[in-house]
Amino acid sequence: MRKQILFPFFVVIFCVAKAQTPKSYTSSEILLQLKKLNVLGSVLYIAAHPDDENTRLLAYLANEKLYRTGYLSLTRGDGGQNLVGDEQGVDLGLIRTQELLAARRVDGAEQFFSRAFDFGYSKSPEEAMKIWGHDKILSDVVWVIRKFKPDVIITRFPTTGEGGHGHHTASAILAGEAFDAAADSTKFPEQLKYVSVWQAKRLLWNAFNFGGNNTQREDQFKLDCGDYNPLLGKSYGEIAANSRSMHKSQGFGVPGQRGSILEYFKTIKGETPKNDLMDGVDLSWKRLDKYFNCGSPQEPYRIIKPISLEIKVENFFYEKPEALIPVLVQYYELLSEAKNICKEVSKFSEADYWVDKKMGEIKSIIENASGLFIEATANSQYAVQGDTLKVTLTVNNRSGTNIHSADAQIDTTYVIFDQLQKNKNAVKTYSWFIEPTAKLSQPYWLEKEMNHGSFNVTDQQLIGKAESDPLSVTFSMMIEGKEFTFTKPIRYKYTDPVKGEIYEPVNIIPAFSVVSVPEVSVSLQNNSWEVKSFKDKNLFTAPVATMGGVALQPLIQDTILQKNQSITIQSRGIKGTPVSKNNKEYVKIRMINYDHIPSIVYTKPSKFIYQNIDLKTLGSIAGYIPGAGDKIPDALEQMGYKVVTLKESDITAENLKQFDVIITGVRAYNTNEWMNNVYDELMQYVKEGGVLVSQYNTSNQIGPVRAKIAPYPFTISRNRITDEEAKVNFLLPQHKVLNYPNKITDKDFEGWIQERSNYHAENTDTAYKKILSMKDPGENEQSGSLIIADYGAGRFVYTGLVFFRELPAGLPGAYRLFANIIANKRKADNLPKKSDNKNLKIKMPSKYNETGGKG
Repeated sequence: MRKQILFPFFVVIFCVAKAQTPKSYTSSEILLQLKKLNVLGSVLYIAAHPDDENTRLLAYLANEKLYRTGYLSLTRGDGGQNLVGDEQGVDLGLIRTQELLAARRVDGAEQFFSRAFDFGYSKSPEEAMKIWGHDKILSDVVWVIRKFKPDVIITRFPTTGEGGHGHHTASAILAGEAFDAAADSTKFPEQLKYVSVWQAKRLLWNAFNFGGNNTQREDQFKLDCGDYNPLLGKSYGEIAANSRSMHKSQGFGVPGQRGSILEYFKTIKGETPKNDLMDGVDLSWKRLDKYFNCGSPQEPYRIIKPISLEIKVENFFYEKPEALIPVLVQYYELLSEAKNICKEVSKFSEADYWVDKKMGEIKSIIENASGLFIEATANSQYAVQGDTLKVTLTVNNRSGTNIHSADAQIDTTYVIFDQLQKNKNAVKTYSWFIEPTAKLSQPYWLEKEMNHGSFNVTDQQLIGKAESDPLSVTFSMMIEGKEFTFTKPIRYKYTDPVKGEIYEPVNIIPAFSVVSVPEVSVSLQNNSWEVKSFKDKNLFTAPVATMGGVALQPLIQDTILQKNQSITIQSRGIKGTPVSKNNKEYVKIRMINYDHIPSIVYTKPSKFIYQNIDLKTLGSIAGYIPGAGDKIPDALEQMGYKVVTLKESDITAENLKQFDVIITGVRAYNTNEWMNNVYDELMQYVKEGGVLVSQYNTSNQIGPVRAKIAPYPFTISRNRITDEEAKVNFLLPQHKVLNYPNKITDKDFEGWIQERSNYHAENTDTAYKKILSMKDPGENEQSGSLIIADYGAGRFVYTGLVFFRELPAGLPGAYRLFANIIANKRKADNLPKKSDNKNLKIKMPSKYNETGGKG
C-alpha cells in the first residue's frame, strides 16, 4: 500500500474579522495536507519589507508544489506611512507584523523577520547596512537559513539597484552573502549550538515588471504560477490577491488574477534550473536514506523503508477523513522510532529537521481529520499580575475517533477530563493565579532598548520568529493508543452583536497603567498622570516628585482602587519616568485595535517629555482634513489651537470663514476622493484671506493625485531627502515664513528624526516661492520641500517636510517652523481671542477624532 504525506499549517483562504478565530479544515484541505507529507523540499523568499513578497509565487510554491515555503522580511515596516490610523515607528511595525501573519495564513507560507529596523527610505544599500549593522543582520539571515534549511533561496530584488530603495538592494546583497556564510562553520559559529551549517542548492532573483521597470528577460527561467487549484476553488492569482489585500495599513487591496501568469528567475548562485526550481533536489523520502542506513546488514533500511511508502489518495474518504487516522498514527510512530534509533543522525541534521517537520504535520492532520475541537478561553482579555484569570478548557471528539484519557496542563497544574464521548463537549474550568512577578506579555524584540537601526534580542532562539509565544495550555490525549499533545493559545472569547464570535489574545499586564497627559508638551510644564486599575482592591503607591535628587512629598496618598477605576493626579513637575516610593518605575499599557488584526497589547515606560520651546503663534482656530492618519492635530492643540476635524459637508464658504488656517493631513488627496468636490470652496477661502496648508501627497498607486490641490499648477515628484541631518539652505532668508512670528535658524533643523521631507513639488508655476533647498549625499540640491504662493488676500502652502514625524517627537524647530507656516496675521487681528469659541459654527470636539486605532 503506497501512501502519501502532506502539509498542515495553512490554506486559509478567507480571513475572518479577527485573525485568531480557530480554523476548521474541509476534506479537500485535509487532502492537500496529506499530499504534502511526501514532499521534502523548501524554499525561502527574502526581501526587505512587509509587502515586498511575491504572494502569487508563495501561494503557488506552498499549495501547488507543496514545498515548505517561507518569507524572510528583514524589517517589520516600522518606517512607513499608515493608511488606517496614526501609529508610527514600532507601533506601525507591530501592525504590519500582524498583517504579514494574516497574509501568510492566506497564501500558506511561513513568516520570519530579522532584527533590522525600518528607519525610513534609504537611497543606498551601504547606508542601510551601516545603520542596521551589517554583521548583525547578516547573522540573522544566516540563522534563518540554517534553521529553515531551504533547498532554494529567492530574492525579490537584485543587487544592482533596480529595486530603488536601499533596503531592497541591501536585502539581496545580504541574501547572497548568507547563501555562502550559512554553509561555512567559521561564520557565526555560536549558532551551531542550535543548528547545523546548511548549503542551499541555488540562489535566484525573481525578476519583476512593475514601477515602470521591466527586468524580465526571455532567457531567464520561467514558471507559470497562474494555475487553478480545484481543492481550494481558486487560482493562485486569486489567492495572492487575498493575501496581498491583508496589507491594509499600506492600502494594498488588489483584484484577483486569473489565467496563466509567468514568473521569471535569474540565477545568482548555484546551478541554473532548466526544468524546475528544484532541479537536482530529491524531494522524496529517499533524500534521507543516507541518514537512516543504520540497521543490521540483513535489514539496513528497517526504519526508512516503511517511511518511504506513500498514502494513496484513493484510501482517503472525503466524507469520513477520520478513517485514515489509524494509518497516520502508525506513520507517526515510525517517524518517532526513526528519530530515536539511528545513532548516526546528528541532532541538527537534515534528517532530524524533516522528521520533526513531518511529525508535526501528521499530528496536525490527525487533529484536523478527526474534527477534534480543543480550546482554552479566558473570562478576560487581560491576565493581571497579582490577580486570578478564569480559564475554560473544552475538548470535543466530534467524529468519535478512538480518543481517550484527555488532560490539560495549565501553568503547573494538570486538569483531568472525563471519558470523551462522541460530539459531546468536555468542559473544565481553572482559576489561574497570575503571580505579581509574572513576566509581562511583550513583543520579544521590544523587551530591550533598541539601537538606531536595529532591535536588540539576545536569545538566539527568538531571532527570526514573527511574534512572541502566547499564553498557552498543553492538552494531552491517547489517540489509537498513542499519546499526542496539542498546545493551544489561551484566547479571550466574546460575542459581538454585529461581528459574531470574536477571539482575542490574552496578555499578562501590570495591575496599573500610568499615562502622562500629554506625553510630550511644548506649551505647558505641568501635566497630569492618569492612573487606571486593572484589578479590585488594588493598592496604588503614589509616585513621588524629585528635585535635585531629593524626594518631595507624594503627589497623593496611597490609594486603593477598584477594577477599571481611574484617577487623575497632577504632576508637580515630574518629568521622565515616575517611580513609586519603593523605587519601582511605572509603565503605561499600549493598546492597538483594528478589526483586521488581533488586538495588540504591550507596555512602555510612563514618560513625560517637556520641551521648553521659545514658540510664538498667531491664530486660534484650525480646521483639519484627515488623510492617511497622523498626530498633527494633537500638536496643534499643544500650540494652543482649537482643532476642528472637517469632513466634506463641513467645507462650505460660510463655515470656512471662521478658521485661521485649514490643514490637510498627509495623503489627504490620495485617500479622500471627495477633495476634488471642495476645490472651489477651499480656493475661495484662501482668496478671502485664509491660509491653506497641504502636507505631502504621493503620486503612486494610492493616487495618482487627480484632485486639484492649489490655485496655481505644480506636480508632485518622488523626490525626497532621507538624511535627517541634511544641511538646509534658506533660499529666501527674508521671507516671512522664516521670520514671523518665529525667527528660523539652522538650529531649528537640529535633531530631526528619520528624514527631512517626502514627495517634493516640481514644475512649479512662477507664482510659487521656493523657500528651502537641501540634498542627500552625492545628489543635487532639491528645492521643492516647501513652496508658498499668495492668492488673493491669502496664502497657499505645499510642504513635503515630515512634520507628521517631527511634531509628535517634540522637535522644537519643527514646531517653530510649522507655527510660521500656519500663521495668519490678518485673521489673528480680527478674530476672537483663543478662549472665545462662542462664534464657532461647527461643533468643536474636545479632541481630534482618531480615524483608526485606539491606544
